[in-house]
Amino acid sequence: MDFLQAETMNERLKMMEKLKDGFFERAAEIDENNGFPFENIKELKESGYTALTVPKQFGGKDISLYEMIRLQERIAEGDGSTALAIGWHMGIIKNLGEKGKWEDDMLEFIFSEALNGKLINAAATEPKTGSPTRGGKPETTAVKTDDGWLVNGHKTFTSLAPALDYILVSATIEETGEVGNFLVPAASSGVRIEETWDSIALKGTGSHDLFVENVHVPHQHFVDVRSKGKKGAEGWLLHIPACYLGIAQAAQTYAIQFSKEYSPNSIKGTISELPNVQEKIGEMELEMMRARSFLYSVAKQWDEASKADQADMLPELGAVKLAVTNAAIVVVDLAMRVVGAKSLSLKNPLQRFYRDVRAGIHNPPMDDMTIMLLAKSALERGN
Repeated sequence: MDFLQAETMNERLKMMEKLKDGFFERAAEIDENNGFPFENIKELKESGYTALTVPKQFGGKDISLYEMIRLQERIAEGDGSTALAIGWHMGIIKNLGEKGKWEDDMLEFIFSEALNGKLINAAATEPKTGSPTRGGKPETTAVKTDDGWLVNGHKTFTSLAPALDYILVSATIEETGEVGNFLVPAASSGVRIEETWDSIALKGTGSHDLFVENVHVPHQHFVDVRSKGKKGAEGWLLHIPACYLGIAQAAQTYAIQFSKEYSPNSIKGTISELPNVQEKIGEMELEMMRARSFLYSVAKQWDEASKADQADMLPELGAVKLAVTNAAIVVVDLAMRVVGAKSLSLKNPLQRFYRDVRAGIHNPPMDDMTIMLLAKSALERGN
């Protein structure tokens, strides 16, 4: 039985539990070698997981946002890099199904490709513009031709790059100045991936630089235009905090197990019986309970909301990301305090968890933007 054949969320969570253990076993080697989780991605594709967010009418399961983040969290317990990388594909496909902004033939095309195990991610960040959430306009350009478009540019942080089949490239349209999105097959002539990813965190995401050099894009692959004005709410981006929550859970699990087994000759029993250790474990549990409750409740709120109500959920979505990622950092820090100096050994997974959760601060939306959005929302509500 694969993920598409499973009938319930609990069945799919149990299936992911088994895959997650293999991801954990490979994580250290991928991290040490600055590698990419090819085997993990292959298993996720072959198991049908990467098709779960495809709408039902196109052959998928159209799983809820709540279920998607639960599954993504479970992946991250095994390997955070794998979770964040595949989360972009899962979320983009889900978002397309929910909003249907593309023409019907292009939606049918990309959903069919996803059902066949093809992967997609967006390439929007650039060296000079930074994250598109800051409002920067792409220096990547699209020029209209008789038979399509000619796209040129340089993108950064193209996660999942070694495994991508399609890349959603944002570009400024030379004629109008609008920002458009172009669906570019990764195998297109002129598409080049330069392996520049040298981050100390989430080494396995394969977030390399993308170069598009005189890439010809057919007319129908110009799929949408970036809307002006108020930024819309994107529930699928909750895959980001779900990833860091999963990493934090892995850290807590490790620390608890260590405390139950470590017994220095200066005490009777194990360190799990010491009040100061129990205090840290309790603090971890509190952080996890608060973060998980917040994340799950907002995901369920999204699933149950109307399109109009979803559009107003930007403050809640940003708040969840801020709260969960920062809680994850606290949990990993507490786990390292329980384990002590051994947590800094390259052979210990906690040092990897510590580096990986720090990346959450730099995923969108940024903390400062969220705080300002929450302030604005509170001020407007007070009128």
